[in-house]
Amino acid sequence: MKGIVLAGGLGTRLYPLTKITNKHLLPVYNKPMVYYPIQTLVDAGLDDIMIVTGGNNAGDFLRLLGNGKEWGLRGLSYAYQEGEGGIAAALLLTEHFARGEPIVVVLGDNLIERNIIDPVRKFRERSVGARVLLKEVPDPERFVVPVLEGERVIRIEEKPKAPRTRYAVTGIYMYDNRVYDFARTLKPSGRGELEITDVNNRYIEEGTLAHDFLQGWWTDAGTFESLHHASNLVANGGANHREVGA
Repeated sequence: MKGIVLAGGLGTRLYPLTKITNKHLLPVYNKPMVYYPIQTLVDAGLDDIMIVTGGNNAGDFLRLLGNGKEWGLRGLSYAYQEGEGGIAAALLLTEHFARGEPIVVVLGDNLIERNIIDPVRKFRERSVGARVLLKEVPDPERFVVPVLEGERVIRIEEKPKAPRTRYAVTGIYMYDNRVYDFARTLKPSGRGELEITDVNNRYIEEGTLAHDFLQGWWTDAGTFESLHHASNLVANGGANHREVGA
């Protein structure tokens, strides 16, 4: 199983902080943002990881992360995404890296308090279909939202104006290798991007999308407010808050 951190995009919501650097290199308390999703994957037992980045500062990731030895990784690879084609488009750049294995994907601005060991274990045991992690939030209209029917996710909606649940689909996804076939069939959305929500709905249509509820707190760090919030959460003792390599 391979790990993937998606750290591309232009970070326009954090401008001018992102005028001269990639969003995922900004500090969250005492570490660069990208450290946190890497640690999430490492804690879940993944030791072969690819970083997908883009923009004018992609080389800074190599200077910062090197070959991943600080995390004890077997390998740390890099891919470059031109422009902002969406999460599904970024995933397509990782197909050669996955080499037919299942993947665990974490968006580069996602931080969690605890770990994803149990969901990853369950996905390893099944290794077919997809698995997403849900978290109850006070403002679901800001996020991708699941529609639930009993214990099943029957649809996933992109930032609905009238959310049908109080849950968000977090930026942590697990896929079998068919994710690449699904992504190749997508057409750009109204935003001009290949949406990961469309991929997830394909798995729902065939009945192979499972879900878990994420334990502990979760936040993104893609706006000034959420970046500040994430730093406060980590400062108060959460989110893989330990030294790299410890």
